[in-house]
Amino acid sequence: MFVRITTDCKNRNTTLDDFGMTSGSDAIISLNEIFYKKGIEIYGEKEPSEYVYQVKIGAVRSYKLLSDGRRQIGAFHLAGDIFGLANGSAHRFTAEAIVDTTLRLIKREALDRVAETDPVVTRTLLGMTTLNLKHAEDHMLLLGRKDSVERVATFLVEMDERIRTSQVMALPMTRRDIADYLGLTLETVSRALSRLRRGGLLDFVGNTQRQITILDRKRLREVDCQRH
Repeated sequence: MFVRITTDCKNRNTTLDDFGMTSGSDAIISLNEIFYKKGIEIYGEKEPSEYVYQVKIGAVRSYKLLSDGRRQIGAFHLAGDIFGLANGSAHRFTAEAIVDTTLRLIKREALDRVAETDPVVTRTLLGMTTLNLKHAEDHMLLLGRKDSVERVATFLVEMDERIRTSQVMALPMTRRDIADYLGLTLETVSRALSRLRRGGLLDFVGNTQRQITILDRKRLREVDCQRH
């Protein structure tokens, strides 16, 4: 059992549109807004799936601890993303705040009630489930068929599309997070990034190397697509 240190818990009535989900009924739901400090667990693996979450500010990682103690990150959830929609009654992954993060959350039970009479919500939930499945399949392909440079390129292309900035891309996750997402060692990720930098595809801003400028998106995508 983990103790979650959160602050600023706010409750208000709103619609699903405010939660980032399309609906046809404008049903009123109860939405909570909670602040999580960096590194604090949001929910644990095998815990009851009682809420669905949306990232308002910050970032979240979903991961499993393997039997040998290693951590495998399955997904990163960034601002605007909805997550925690488990297929069963319990979560399959642990979710944790990467940085100081504010989440919106609604009860899954309330969402299911709305879906029973609102076909738009039903289709939205089906679409989210399909996207989650596609991400899992793409991630499995990445881990099984690509070399280290291709994996890092794939990750950077994904982040570039999701963060959507034309200048400096500020990554909230650490090199260790990236390594655990790509199934690589920390040193291998660093070498791959350095190789992409020497090739003129990217550059670093500042000392932390978590701010990256993509210099050649076309060539970066070519590296990503080498084994598709």
